[in-house]
Amino acid sequence: MGALNSQNCSFQYQLHQTHQLLDGNCLLFLIIFGKILLNIFTLGMKRKNTHQNFLEYFCISLAFTDLLLFVNISIISYFRDFVLLGIRFTKYHICLFIQIISFTYSFLHYPVFLIACIDYYLNFSKAAKLPFKCQKVCYFFTIVLIWISVLTYVLGDPAIYQSLKAQNVYSHQCPFYIGAQGYWLSFSMVTILFMGFITSWSEVITLVQAVRITSYMNETILYFPFYSHSSYTINSKKTLLPKLIICFLGTWLPFVVLQVIILLLKIQIPAYIEMNIPWLYFVNSFLIATIFWFNCHKLNLRDMALPVDPFVNWKCCFIPIILPNFEQIEKPISVIIC
Repeated sequence: MGALNSQNCSFQYQLHQTHQLLDGNCLLFLIIFGKILLNIFTLGMKRKNTHQNFLEYFCISLAFTDLLLFVNISIISYFRDFVLLGIRFTKYHICLFIQIISFTYSFLHYPVFLIACIDYYLNFSKAAKLPFKCQKVCYFFTIVLIWISVLTYVLGDPAIYQSLKAQNVYSHQCPFYIGAQGYWLSFSMVTILFMGFITSWSEVITLVQAVRITSYMNETILYFPFYSHSSYTINSKKTLLPKLIICFLGTWLPFVVLQVIILLLKIQIPAYIEMNIPWLYFVNSFLIATIFWFNCHKLNLRDMALPVDPFVNWKCCFIPIILPNFEQIEKPISVIIC
């Protein structure tokens, strides 16, 4: 009788363990599926004809990696236990793949940010202008090298290996990992943005009160009226900063608020969620604004055939206030494109 009760308890424990694992796998499945939908939505919302850069191609590679992960865990979830190329795959490999991807994503923030900075510096300074096809090939091999390097480091790190090995012992648990790189990058960008807003808050408020949205040459633009005899210098960092802040926050304000909430409440986000395409485009716009600000004296968007940002329109018109009604004038005078 005692042996029977012991077998029943063991069976109930295994049943509870399996049920807990299936619930965890279903949750991971839904999260990855939701992230893929977010990737599709973000890539569909962006401008189609934009200046190609490193982050654009890396976003595509990230979307492909998320899709590949989703296909793998879907196949394992469906077959549960099968052998492929001499390797036995079970439902426990779902958690293993998620952990490897989490470690890999958590080490991608710094190298991607650094290479994106170098890419924008070279593009805007025109120090080394490569042909378009050569540039695409260079981006492709750079992205492949980043993925291989980070994945090799993750699989070869002894501490990570011990963590993955421990997962085989306690396979009914699937811990998620938090990367520090994404947190500190978000903290730095939000801090810089806050300092820029504090530095020019009066100019920002004045411009927000005066800003108008209209259509000029079949393109939606912002225009900022100012007195024609004022001492404004368009190619001035102090003058350009509030306009860049307005353009940036006009698109990314909800995302900035979300970042502030995450930082203040110290919300822990798994690394496989934290590295996402909306966050990369947020970083992309931040880098573009930074490059514009540092190169304001030689900035001229009229020389650019394509927009440089898939989401933010950095073309702002500054119209003298002597124009009484801008909307009724077919061809405005003294329009300066910054």
